[in-house]
Amino acid sequence: QVEVVESGGGSVQPGGSLRLSCEGSRFTFKWFEVRWYRQSAGKERELVASITSTASTIYADSVKGRFTISRDNTKNTAYLQMNSLKPEDTAIYYCHVPDERVNAWGQGTQVTVSS
Repeated sequence: QVEVVESGGGSVQPGGSLRLSCEGSRFTFKWFEVRWYRQSAGKERELVASITSTASTIYADSVKGRFTISRDNTKNTAYLQMNSLKPEDTAIYYCHVPDERVNAWGQGTQVTVSS
């Protein structure tokens, strides 16, 4: 069964940094787009960033210039580098491979930004 697993969440003060990882297994990772979503309490899940198989990227306006999505296909892993974190970045972050041949969601990793 295909799977993606997130890691790297935690608690950080405003202005700090975290790097999230998303490791895929049991599918050919390099072929597929990977997306990061987040969901905070009382809000709908929102797309944060995505990276295609050719490494084209898009970002939500709220994270542009602060977050960077990347991938290392040799490790079957995508990353979300988050800098200059703000309290409003607090959420559960999810990795998703949207292609219908995979359609995998991770279990989520909590990011808390608080002083």
